[in-house]
Amino acid sequence: MATYIVLGNFTDQGIRNVKETAKRAEAFKALAKKAGVTVKDIYWTLGRYDLVTILEAADDELITALGLSVGSLGNIRTQTLRAFSAEEMGGILAKMP
Repeated sequence: MATYIVLGNFTDQGIRNVKETAKRAEAFKALAKKAGVTVKDIYWTLGRYDLVTILEAADDELITALGLSVGSLGNIRTQTLRAFSAEEMGGILAKMP
């Protein structure tokens, strides 16, 4: 399974309804599970991003479909990063010419 870090910011709609954010997070977990994506953690953060989510999925297509579904609801804008563990990075480095 690949690991993804999703950085999120509330939209104007999302911040107007911020009291619903915990409920939306639970709904997101259910949606992700249905899509075959595992939600490892969700954090509400201070600073540049309002949310940081750690996900695992079999491929980029699953993450992209989930991100488009969530984005279409209008509460959050996201930036998704593919993350590599130390073991995965070792394998990548071993393939360098």
